[in-house]
Amino acid sequence: MAPLPPVESLSLRQAIAQMIVVRGAGYLFDYERPYPQWEADQTTLQRWIEAGIGGVILLGGSAAEVAQKTKQLQSWAEIPLLIAADIEEGVGQRFSGATEFPPPMAFGEIWRTDLHQAITLAETMGATTAQEALSLGINWVLAPVLDVNNNPHNPVINIRAFGETPDQVSALGTAFIRGAQQYAVLTTAKHFPGHGDTATDSHLALPTISHDDTRLNTVELPPFKAAIQGGVDAVMSAHLMIPAWDQQYPATLSPAILTGQLRHKLGFEGLIVTDALVMGGVTQFADPDTVAVQAIAAGADILLMPPDVDGAIIAIEAAIKTGQLSESRIYESVERIWQAKQKILTATPSTFPQGISRDRPETRKTVAMVLERATKHQKSPVKISSFPDNFARNLIVVDSVLKSPFLRPNCPAIAIPQRHGYAAEIVELKTLPRLQLEAIPTLIQCFLRGNPFTEKLADPIDVLQKIAAQIPLQGVIFYGSPYFLEALQTTLPEIPWWFSYGQMAIAQAQICTSLWEEAPQADPSAAEFI
Repeated sequence: MAPLPPVESLSLRQAIAQMIVVRGAGYLFDYERPYPQWEADQTTLQRWIEAGIGGVILLGGSAAEVAQKTKQLQSWAEIPLLIAADIEEGVGQRFSGATEFPPPMAFGEIWRTDLHQAITLAETMGATTAQEALSLGINWVLAPVLDVNNNPHNPVINIRAFGETPDQVSALGTAFIRGAQQYAVLTTAKHFPGHGDTATDSHLALPTISHDDTRLNTVELPPFKAAIQGGVDAVMSAHLMIPAWDQQYPATLSPAILTGQLRHKLGFEGLIVTDALVMGGVTQFADPDTVAVQAIAAGADILLMPPDVDGAIIAIEAAIKTGQLSESRIYESVERIWQAKQKILTATPSTFPQGISRDRPETRKTVAMVLERATKHQKSPVKISSFPDNFARNLIVVDSVLKSPFLRPNCPAIAIPQRHGYAAEIVELKTLPRLQLEAIPTLIQCFLRGNPFTEKLADPIDVLQKIAAQIPLQGVIFYGSPYFLEALQTTLPEIPWWFSYGQMAIAQAQICTSLWEEAPQADPSAAEFI
């Protein structure tokens, strides 16, 4: 990649453009974009990059495709790009073929009984994520999540957090950062000043954190303080109202929070990046042009996914002409961006798949170990019965059938029960109460977790109680959020249950294999289960 030109050589418009990161799909072909309303097509991306935008955030596609896509994007850029991805659970979370780790809360579960091992595993996760990201041309890891998820009804953070206490999140989050720092990628602490104690998803609306300054400094801020001390490269703002600090603006648009708290009080000198500016938490607060200008006035260095890229640049130029923003404020941010880009320019990425692939047995063993150590079940685990072919039912419950990539025709959650007479039926939780169930032996597998664009965390317990009263329920398996388990044990104490934080094939295989006297597969992530 070309070296960076002197900051002072950039025109004002070029400098402003460097503060903008747009979204693209990891797929090579435009027609495959899953979210075309947010993901620019190739022609638009090329135009923006040639005009000097600072970076691209990618989502979707295979690891092999992304490796080609990032080379293409960089070839269009006169100034090297930041290429980011939301890979909180490993590169495979977003790009198939790479390693997918269990959600961060699985590491918090291990931390409860073996702090040293949890920290070691979190550091390994950070190193693996950074190494695989770099091999694909991704140089900015939008992780770790440093929110303290102390609200069990949180629909958007939930198991994306490392835990429910500041100590857990601080220890494991900084371990992830240390691991990633072995490679020339950027890390990101998010979502400042803490999105853990909300029951509202900021993708849809603007949550409020009503705690006072003492509570914020005791619970929400310690993980961010630890990350800053640990050398995290960037901090992402949250779209939250924090009345104790600012009664007028959400954190992303608040000078009191981004500059006063983060820059001055915590002494953070790295990049401040907004959360996506297409999210309801800010689009419902003000128009896109106002949001872009106010975020910079607040102290943001990078605007992530503004809804109107060209409009944002024009609005920022206009704000400079009217004195609302100063030119020096723009160039201060570009200096920080240059420092970050200088770090990633030292990277020497390997090629995919020769350099990094999912075929590394040590990585698979790490993933399997995390899942196994974090798995839960009733104190006296039981086996369940086998039946003649298709005599019993394997009822698989999901949030959304269309958003369930972990379920494929021969995945373990389907294939293993089928070998024991359980025919699969897949149903969304919202339609489950209307389902007419025949009174035959039934295994229920629930794939439920907090996810972005979720109004509230779905609770299946009442429905499960009604089902158990009508049919012979053999057992319940939860994959994802642990917050249903206490109610399950209280409501249905006689029903066997198992729980895994992961929803991927390895997690399914570990649980389903344990239900019967069946020899475990030599490699639960092998092609049979993918």
